[in-house]
Amino acid sequence: MSLPAHLAVIMDGNGRWAKKRGMPRAFGHRAGVEALEPIIEACGGWGIEALTLFAFSTENWARPKDEVAALMGLIVEYFNKKIDELDRKGVCIRMLGDLSAVPDLQRETALRAMERTKDNKGLKLNIALNYGGRQEILRAARRLAEKCADGEMRPEQIDEVAFEGELYTAGLPMVDLLIRTSGEERISNFLLYQCAYAEFVFVPEYWPDFTREVFARALETYARRDRRFGKV
Repeated sequence: MSLPAHLAVIMDGNGRWAKKRGMPRAFGHRAGVEALEPIIEACGGWGIEALTLFAFSTENWARPKDEVAALMGLIVEYFNKKIDELDRKGVCIRMLGDLSAVPDLQRETALRAMERTKDNKGLKLNIALNYGGRQEILRAARRLAEKCADGEMRPEQIDEVAFEGELYTAGLPMVDLLIRTSGEERISNFLLYQCAYAEFVFVPEYWPDFTREVFARALETYARRDRRFGKV
């Protein structure tokens, strides 16, 4: 079965999953974190090169303060509990997004995880934190403009390779497959450049219910697609 080299996932539906059970949204986010482990393990075992997870968007700051605080707390809790195991399995962690706006504890925890695993050769686990696709593209454009202004390069030297080198995902393959859970069918400002030729699979299950079996069905759907990249 043909598998994606780079898989991106929008882990949607935690709050609705909790609401159906009469629980606060934070309960759903915790369940969502617990759902991560079998998916990360499956990616590593099935030979997927890179997994990018949409953890917190630039727009998520507008959510209720208690929900934002719960999400931020789970980031620290996750790394504190799982970093030894992830490191032992050879997972290489990269954070995508503007970490300067993230609270100190969460930022320092994320940076430590990156530093500890930077030389690992296994699954590339990318966590999008305070991330927005439009903002990423603007950031890359500004960085290239600054290089031109400083005389480091000429405008005519700006090509796809140069542009992609300024993205958070520099060095990673373009996204082959984007999965979104919960039945929603949009990409919500996630990896806009990287998903230019990605296949999209939308599944009805909320993220906490996204099991290995649901994951396998999504990959089977992807494998049946005829990817032509604009060609016949």
